[in-house]
Order: sequence, then structure tokens, then C-alpha cells
Amino acid sequence: MDMQKAYSKNIELIGYHNLENRPGFQMAMQEANGKYYLYVSHFRHPGVSILDVTDPANMRFVRYMEGPNLSGQLINKIQVADGLMICALGTGIQFLHNIGWDDPYIPGLQIYDVKTDPENPRLLSTWKAGEAQPCDNICLGVHRFFYNGGRYVHLAATCDGFTNMIYRILDIEDPTNPVEIGKWWMPEQWDRGFMEKDKIKTKFPMDYAGLHGPPYVKGNHVYCGYNGAGMVILDISDIHLPQIVGQLQTFPLLGGKCSGARCHTVLPLSKRPYAIFTNEGERFPCLSKEMIGGKAQPLNVLGMVDCTDVTDPTLIAIFPYPEVPEGFPYKNFNECGLGCPGPFGPHNIHEPHDHPALEDRNDRLYCCYFHAGLRIYDIDDPYVPKEIAYFIPPKPEKWCFENSYEGPNLATTEDVIVDNRGNIFMDTFHDGIYVLRCTV
Repeated sequence: MDMQKAYSKNIELIGYHNLENRPGFQMAMQEANGKYYLYVSHFRHPGVSILDVTDPANMRFVRYMEGPNLSGQLINKIQVADGLMICALGTGIQFLHNIGWDDPYIPGLQIYDVKTDPENPRLLSTWKAGEAQPCDNICLGVHRFFYNGGRYVHLAATCDGFTNMIYRILDIEDPTNPVEIGKWWMPEQWDRGFMEKDKIKTKFPMDYAGLHGPPYVKGNHVYCGYNGAGMVILDISDIHLPQIVGQLQTFPLLGGKCSGARCHTVLPLSKRPYAIFTNEGERFPCLSKEMIGGKAQPLNVLGMVDCTDVTDPTLIAIFPYPEVPEGFPYKNFNECGLGCPGPFGPHNIHEPHDHPALEDRNDRLYCCYFHAGLRIYDIDDPYVPKEIAYFIPPKPEKWCFENSYEGPNLATTEDVIVDNRGNIFMDTFHDGIYVLRCTV
């Protein structure tokens, strides 16, 4: 790999690992026995990679742990806290994950002990969210979730009798026996709550209500990216009976058409009364001009929301368009080799999760912006977020998997996690994992 072909500003490259040719999806971390361990879920591989990243310049690949051996299975997302590793089980979107309509999978989650031996997880339990359903252009099972230790896991999960994902709460006081204790959904998601003639008709499930998650907990409130329903704030003072207290409708003005989750993530700042929401873009290598239809695509953004009054969340700023590097082969990121405007937008942001191994800066935001790379923002002034650094990795010389996609050959960043030492771990859709440091 020729790192000279990367584009960067105010970022230095510390290390790289190819993850043994398994592209990473979501990452989690724990500090144990004087070491830092990184746990990585994957595209197209239903397992977890474990790395010792105590020395980020010389990461040690510990092992790859196989998950359920089913042709439709993904471990979508992963979290580690209090010595437990929780893996989301589900299936994926056909065009993205190369999964067949009826391929078998387990919808739910698995809980592992990683306190006893961080390098060799021990399975404690498997919880099923319901019956497996055929994939229909949407992730099924458990997708994103919030777990920062303790008793409760907050899930975006499918549920028998409901459309799209809803909010579900598990009690794992006994991690060998998870028990659901609460759930919440938008009224139109309950299949039996509407007459057939009144149900929403749409070609794409993300246009209407469905929890993408994670349902992010701050105090007695949960902040949710709820796709077509926008940003939703719930009160969980009674953990058994969540109730809605606030909503910011971001769709259809923002997001839509060929992009991903209409409201993808909502991250409340831990020490300030603000939250960031995102509209998900899409991976251009997976698209073509024919798929898009040559039409303009709606704007996908990072937005700053004032949540001083949780009953009245108010959009106060939009983050700036990512800076296009000098010498970049395209004039912007919307027309990046597709031959027409594409659904450009952000993906995952660094989520501190109140985790002792992770950085929690209320004045800085890290975002993997798909093919615009990692973007770092100064958010000290919530009304004027400023981009201060970026890193776009080299485009792939060879993909980590058989590439049957029709779109342009672009480097595509996926997830970012920042440890309490300031090391930035960024994984990609096309190759491996990068370790970076911001120099400003």
C-alpha cells in the first residue's frame, strides 16, 4: 500500500493493520491488565477480531473469533464494558453485504466474558430478538446498541409484530440469562395498530419510522436516530415504560433517495446541553448511475442541536462541507466518479459511551465521512463548528473481498474510536485499520 497517496491535514499516521483481509465494521475497546484491547466486527465475516493495541504503532493481531456459522449472519455491531463483550447478531442489506434473500441467520445478540481472559472471549448467552425474516433492503435482528457497563443494554432491534427496528431494553444483571424489561416504538410501527389501508406505503423502509440507533443514554433520557421520524428523545425514568418527550423531524428535507439511514445517529454531549445528529450517506463503490437514476440527491449532514429543553430540540448549526484536498481527482465529493450526483454524507462518529478507555472531549467531534475520510471538528462554539483536520486513506489497490460492485474504486471509511491517550482508530470498507493522531 502506498501511503503517499493518502490525503491528510493536521493528522499523522501512527500505524496500520490489514485485519487479515477482513474489512472492519464497528470497533470497541477495553483497558485490562495494563493493556489496551481493540475488538472489531466485520463486513462479510460473522466474527470478531481482537488486537492488542497497547503500542498503537505495533498492533498485535491476537486472533479472529468465529461467530455463528450461517450464510446470512453478520455481527453487525459490538460493545465492550465491565468485562463483557456484547455482539449484535443480524443480517444485512443484500446489495451491500452480498447476502441472499433467504440466507439463514440468528437475530439477537451474544454476550461474552472478556474479563477473565481478554484474548479469549467465553460465550455466556445468546438472546433471540424474534424470528428471522427474509432480508428486504434493511438490516434485521439487532443493529446498533448502547452499553456502557452495568445492568441494562439498550437496543435497536427488530421485534415480531412490528415494522422496522424498535427500542428494546435488556436486563443483564445475570449475563447468562438476558431478560427484556421494556420497549418503545412509534405508533405506526405496530403492525396491529393500524388498518391496512392506513399503513405507510413506501418503496424504501428507511423513509419511515425505525430506530437505527444506538439509543444513546444520558441520565434519564435516551437520544435516538429514528430514520424517517428524525431525532427522538425518550424519558426512561421508568425503565419499564419509556415515553417520548421530544422530536426533531429532519426528514424529508435532509436525507433520502439513495442515501442510508435518514436519521442515523444522535450523540448527546456528556457535559453540555447539545447533541449531534447525522444523516447517513452511502458507499459510492456500491452504487452506479443506473441505480441512482441520474437524479440529484438530498443533502446529508452533521447537525448541532440545542437540547437545553428536551421537549423542544432545536437545530442551531450545520457542519461545513468537508474540505476537498488540493490535488484530489474530483472537484467535490458528490460527483466522485459516479457520472452523476451521488448520495454523499457522513457515517459513524466517535461515541464515548461514558467508557473509561475512551476519549470524551465535549469540544471535538470525529466522523468517518465515507469516501471523504476521517473528519475532525472543533465544536467549542456550537453555532460555528469548524473542520480542523482530515485523513483520506489511499484508494484500494486490491479489495479485501471479491468486489462485484459497480461503482468507482474509492477508499471508504467506516468507523472511528478514540482512546483516552488520543489515539484515533479508523477502519475501512476496503482494506484495514489505521491508527492516527491529530496534531492540532
